Amino acid sequence: MKLQRLQGKHALITGASGGIGLAVVEAFLTEGAMCTAIDLAAEPSAELRALKQKFPSLQYHSLNVGDTAAVKALVTQVNQRSSVINVLFNNAAIFDMAPLLESDEAMYDKLFAVNVKGMFFVMQAVLQGLVDAGQTGSMINLASQAGRRGEGLVAHYCASKAAVISYTQSAALAMAPYGIRVNGISPGVIDTPMWEQVDSLFAQYEGLKLGEKKIAVGKAVPLGRMGVPEDIAGAAVFLASDESAYITAQTLNVDGGNVMS
Repeated sequence: MKLQRLQGKHALITGASGGIGLAVVEAFLTEGAMCTAIDLAAEPSAELRALKQKFPSLQYHSLNVGDTAAVKALVTQVNQRSSVINVLFNNAAIFDMAPLLESDEAMYDKLFAVNVKGMFFVMQAVLQGLVDAGQTGSMINLASQAGRRGEGLVAHYCASKAAVISYTQSAALAMAPYGIRVNGISPGVIDTPMWEQVDSLFAQYEGLKLGEKKIAVGKAVPLGRMGVPEDIAGAAVFLASDESAYITAQTLNVDGGNVMS
Protein backbone atom coordinates (compact mmCIF):
# COMPACT_ATOMS: atom_id res chain seq x y z
CA MET A 1 0.00 0.00 0.00
CA LYS A 2 1.43 3.35 -1.07
CA LEU A 3 1.80 6.13 1.46
CA GLN A 4 -0.19 8.61 -0.67
CA ARG A 5 2.55 11.18 -0.13
CA LEU A 6 1.01 13.57 -2.67
CA GLN A 7 -2.59 13.45 -1.46
CA GLY A 8 -4.27 16.82 -1.94
CA LYS A 9 -1.68 18.10 -4.43
CA HIS A 10 -2.39 19.14 -8.02
CA ALA A 11 0.55 18.48 -10.34
CA LEU A 12 1.19 19.81 -13.82
CA ILE A 13 3.52 17.62 -15.91
CA THR A 14 4.86 18.77 -19.28
CA GLY A 15 6.21 16.37 -21.88
CA ALA A 16 3.88 13.82 -20.34
CA SER A 17 3.09 11.40 -23.16
CA GLY A 18 6.05 9.05 -22.78
CA GLY A 19 9.42 8.38 -21.21
CA ILE A 20 10.23 10.28 -18.03
CA GLY A 21 7.10 12.44 -18.16
CA LEU A 22 4.78 9.45 -18.37
CA ALA A 23 6.59 7.67 -15.51
CA VAL A 24 6.21 10.78 -13.34
CA VAL A 25 2.50 11.09 -14.15
CA GLU A 26 1.94 7.49 -13.08
CA ALA A 27 4.02 7.89 -9.91
CA PHE A 28 2.25 11.12 -8.92
CA LEU A 29 -1.18 9.61 -9.50
CA THR A 30 -0.27 6.51 -7.51
CA GLU A 31 0.83 8.76 -4.65
CA GLY A 32 -2.55 10.49 -4.60
CA ALA A 33 -1.98 13.63 -6.68
CA MET A 34 -4.44 15.04 -9.16
CA CYS A 35 -2.52 15.43 -12.43
CA THR A 36 -2.80 17.68 -15.46
CA ALA A 37 -0.67 16.24 -18.26
CA ILE A 38 0.58 18.34 -21.17
CA ASP A 39 2.20 17.43 -24.48
CA LEU A 40 2.23 18.52 -28.11
CA ALA A 41 -0.08 15.84 -29.50
CA ALA A 42 -3.72 16.76 -30.04
CA GLU A 43 -4.80 13.61 -28.22
CA PRO A 44 -3.26 11.80 -25.22
CA SER A 45 -1.03 8.81 -25.85
CA ALA A 46 -2.38 5.29 -25.40
CA GLU A 47 -0.46 5.05 -22.14
CA LEU A 48 -2.07 8.21 -20.78
CA ARG A 49 -5.51 6.99 -21.84
CA ALA A 50 -4.89 3.76 -19.96
CA LEU A 51 -3.89 5.72 -16.86
CA LYS A 52 -7.07 7.80 -17.07
CA GLN A 53 -9.12 4.61 -16.92
CA LYS A 54 -7.49 3.89 -13.58
CA PHE A 55 -7.24 7.48 -12.33
CA PRO A 56 -10.24 9.54 -13.56
CA SER A 57 -8.80 12.76 -12.12
CA LEU A 58 -6.07 12.76 -14.80
CA GLN A 59 -6.61 15.51 -17.38
CA TYR A 60 -4.77 16.03 -20.67
CA HIS A 61 -4.18 19.20 -22.69
CA SER A 62 -2.34 19.75 -25.96
CA LEU A 63 0.13 22.63 -25.67
CA ASN A 64 3.30 23.95 -27.25
CA VAL A 65 5.30 25.17 -24.25
CA GLY A 66 7.14 27.59 -26.52
CA ASP A 67 3.90 29.57 -27.00
CA THR A 68 4.00 31.83 -23.95
CA ALA A 69 0.50 33.27 -24.39
CA ALA A 70 -0.99 29.79 -24.70
CA VAL A 71 0.93 28.65 -21.60
CA LYS A 72 -0.45 31.50 -19.49
CA ALA A 73 -3.98 30.95 -20.77
CA LEU A 74 -3.92 27.22 -20.07
CA VAL A 75 -2.50 27.54 -16.55
CA THR A 76 -5.13 30.18 -15.74
CA GLN A 77 -7.89 27.96 -17.15
CA VAL A 78 -6.73 24.90 -15.19
CA ASN A 79 -6.40 26.89 -11.96
CA GLN A 80 -9.89 28.32 -12.32
CA ARG A 81 -11.54 25.03 -13.24
CA SER A 82 -10.00 22.93 -10.47
CA SER A 83 -7.64 23.32 -7.54
CA VAL A 84 -4.62 25.57 -8.03
CA ILE A 85 -1.56 23.80 -9.46
CA ASN A 86 0.90 23.45 -6.58
CA VAL A 87 3.37 20.97 -8.06
CA LEU A 88 5.15 21.36 -11.39
CA PHE A 89 7.25 18.74 -13.16
CA ASN A 90 8.75 20.86 -15.94
CA ASN A 91 9.92 18.14 -18.30
CA ALA A 92 9.23 19.13 -21.92
CA ALA A 93 12.48 19.27 -23.90
CA ILE A 94 13.98 18.45 -27.28
CA PHE A 95 17.44 17.30 -28.35
CA ASP A 96 19.69 17.95 -31.31
CA MET A 97 23.42 18.02 -31.94
CA ALA A 98 26.04 18.88 -34.52
CA PRO A 99 29.73 19.79 -34.64
CA LEU A 100 30.27 23.24 -33.15
CA LEU A 101 31.11 24.92 -36.47
CA GLU A 102 27.99 23.42 -38.04
CA SER A 103 25.58 24.35 -35.22
CA ASP A 104 23.40 26.92 -36.91
CA GLU A 105 21.00 29.56 -35.65
CA ALA A 106 17.94 27.45 -36.46
CA MET A 107 19.14 24.65 -34.16
CA TYR A 108 19.93 27.18 -31.42
CA ASP A 109 16.50 28.82 -31.68
CA LYS A 110 14.67 25.47 -31.73
CA LEU A 111 16.40 24.11 -28.63
CA PHE A 112 16.21 27.29 -26.58
CA ALA A 113 12.56 27.90 -27.50
CA VAL A 114 11.53 24.70 -25.73
CA ASN A 115 14.30 23.85 -23.26
CA VAL A 116 14.77 27.36 -21.84
CA LYS A 117 11.96 29.71 -22.90
CA GLY A 118 9.27 27.06 -22.52
CA MET A 119 10.65 25.83 -19.22
CA PHE A 120 10.86 29.34 -17.76
CA PHE A 121 7.43 30.61 -18.79
CA VAL A 122 5.63 27.44 -17.71
CA MET A 123 7.32 27.81 -14.32
CA GLN A 124 6.50 31.53 -14.16
CA ALA A 125 2.82 30.94 -14.94
CA VAL A 126 2.49 28.25 -12.25
CA LEU A 127 4.35 30.39 -9.72
CA GLN A 128 2.11 33.38 -10.45
CA GLY A 129 -0.95 31.24 -9.81
CA LEU A 130 0.42 30.13 -6.46
CA VAL A 131 1.38 33.65 -5.37
CA ASP A 132 -2.04 35.01 -6.41
CA ALA A 133 -3.75 32.25 -4.41
CA GLY A 134 -1.47 32.70 -1.40
CA GLN A 135 -0.42 29.07 -1.55
CA THR A 136 2.88 27.22 -1.30
CA GLY A 137 4.12 24.55 -3.65
CA SER A 138 7.01 22.67 -5.20
CA MET A 139 8.45 23.29 -8.65
CA ILE A 140 10.71 20.67 -10.26
CA ASN A 141 12.65 21.51 -13.42
CA LEU A 142 14.27 18.74 -15.43
CA ALA A 143 17.89 19.55 -16.20
CA SER A 144 20.50 17.01 -17.38
CA GLN A 145 24.04 15.91 -16.68
CA ALA A 146 24.68 17.72 -19.99
CA GLY A 147 24.03 20.95 -18.10
CA ARG A 148 26.94 20.20 -15.77
CA ARG A 149 29.59 20.24 -18.51
CA GLY A 150 30.19 21.07 -22.16
CA GLU A 151 30.33 18.58 -25.01
CA GLY A 152 31.84 19.35 -28.39
CA LEU A 153 28.95 17.92 -30.38
CA VAL A 154 26.15 19.02 -28.04
CA ALA A 155 26.88 22.70 -27.35
CA HIS A 156 23.35 24.12 -27.62
CA TYR A 157 21.69 21.32 -25.66
CA CYS A 158 24.30 21.50 -22.89
CA ALA A 159 23.89 25.26 -22.65
CA SER A 160 20.10 24.97 -22.55
CA LYS A 161 20.25 22.53 -19.65
CA ALA A 162 22.80 24.67 -17.81
CA ALA A 163 20.25 27.48 -18.10
CA VAL A 164 17.65 25.24 -16.44
CA ILE A 165 19.95 24.79 -13.44
CA SER A 166 20.60 28.53 -13.23
CA TYR A 167 16.93 29.50 -13.52
CA THR A 168 16.09 26.93 -10.85
CA GLN A 169 18.48 28.59 -8.42
CA SER A 170 17.25 32.11 -9.20
CA ALA A 171 13.59 31.14 -8.97
CA ALA A 172 14.18 29.35 -5.67
CA LEU A 173 15.65 32.49 -4.14
CA ALA A 174 12.88 34.68 -5.55
CA MET A 175 10.12 32.38 -4.29
CA ALA A 176 11.57 31.50 -0.88
CA PRO A 177 9.73 34.39 0.85
CA TYR A 178 6.45 32.88 -0.39
CA GLY A 179 7.29 29.43 0.95
CA ILE A 180 7.47 28.01 -2.58
CA ARG A 181 10.31 25.58 -3.25
CA VAL A 182 12.07 25.28 -6.62
CA ASN A 183 14.42 22.40 -7.34
CA GLY A 184 15.76 20.51 -10.32
CA ILE A 185 16.61 16.96 -11.27
CA SER A 186 19.67 16.25 -13.39
CA PRO A 187 19.30 12.83 -15.03
CA GLY A 188 22.19 10.93 -16.48
CA VAL A 189 21.68 8.61 -19.43
CA ILE A 190 18.08 7.40 -19.21
CA ASP A 191 16.69 4.71 -21.50
CA THR A 192 13.76 6.51 -23.12
CA PRO A 193 12.49 6.73 -26.73
CA MET A 194 14.54 9.94 -27.15
CA TRP A 195 17.69 7.83 -26.95
CA GLU A 196 16.96 6.38 -30.39
CA GLN A 197 17.44 9.88 -31.83
CA VAL A 198 20.49 10.55 -29.65
CA ASP A 199 22.12 7.25 -30.60
CA SER A 200 21.42 7.85 -34.29
CA LEU A 201 23.03 11.29 -34.19
CA PHE A 202 26.12 10.02 -32.39
CA ALA A 203 26.38 7.23 -34.98
CA GLN A 204 26.29 9.86 -37.71
CA TYR A 205 28.88 12.21 -36.25
CA GLU A 206 31.21 9.72 -34.54
CA GLY A 207 31.14 7.02 -37.21
CA LEU A 208 29.57 4.43 -34.90
CA LYS A 209 27.17 1.59 -35.57
CA LEU A 210 23.58 2.10 -34.45
CA GLY A 211 23.25 1.08 -30.80
CA GLU A 212 26.98 1.31 -30.13
CA LYS A 213 26.86 4.65 -28.30
CA LYS A 214 23.93 3.55 -26.15
CA ILE A 215 25.76 0.42 -25.02
CA ALA A 216 28.95 2.39 -24.33
CA VAL A 217 27.33 5.09 -22.20
CA GLY A 218 25.47 2.50 -20.15
CA LYS A 219 28.67 0.60 -19.41
CA ALA A 220 30.46 3.83 -18.45
CA VAL A 221 27.98 4.63 -15.64
CA PRO A 222 29.52 3.75 -12.24
CA LEU A 223 26.43 1.71 -11.35
CA GLY A 224 26.89 -0.15 -14.63
CA ARG A 225 23.62 0.60 -16.43
CA MET A 226 21.51 3.26 -18.04
CA GLY A 227 18.77 4.65 -15.86
CA VAL A 228 15.08 4.06 -16.47
CA PRO A 229 12.26 6.62 -16.23
CA GLU A 230 11.15 5.20 -12.88
CA ASP A 231 14.52 6.22 -11.40
CA ILE A 232 13.62 9.84 -12.10
CA ALA A 233 10.02 9.42 -11.00
CA GLY A 234 11.11 8.37 -7.52
CA ALA A 235 13.19 11.52 -7.12
CA ALA A 236 10.32 13.63 -8.45
CA VAL A 237 7.88 12.20 -5.89
CA PHE A 238 10.35 13.02 -3.11
CA LEU A 239 10.85 16.62 -4.27
CA ALA A 240 7.11 17.12 -4.77
CA SER A 241 6.27 15.78 -1.32
CA ASP A 242 6.52 17.35 2.11
CA GLU A 243 9.44 14.99 2.83
CA SER A 244 11.64 17.55 1.03
CA ALA A 245 10.15 20.57 2.82
CA TYR A 246 13.58 22.00 3.72
CA ILE A 247 15.12 21.54 0.26
CA THR A 248 15.16 24.34 -2.30
CA ALA A 249 17.55 25.77 -4.95
CA GLN A 250 19.09 22.31 -5.49
CA THR A 251 19.48 20.24 -8.63
CA LEU A 252 19.62 16.57 -7.67
CA ASN A 253 21.87 14.31 -9.74
CA VAL A 254 20.08 11.06 -10.59
CA ASP A 255 22.72 9.57 -12.85
CA GLY A 256 24.19 6.40 -11.37
CA GLY A 257 27.27 8.26 -10.16
CA ASN A 258 28.29 10.03 -13.40
CA VAL A 259 28.48 13.42 -11.70
CA MET A 260 29.71 13.76 -8.13
CA SER A 261 28.70 16.97 -6.35
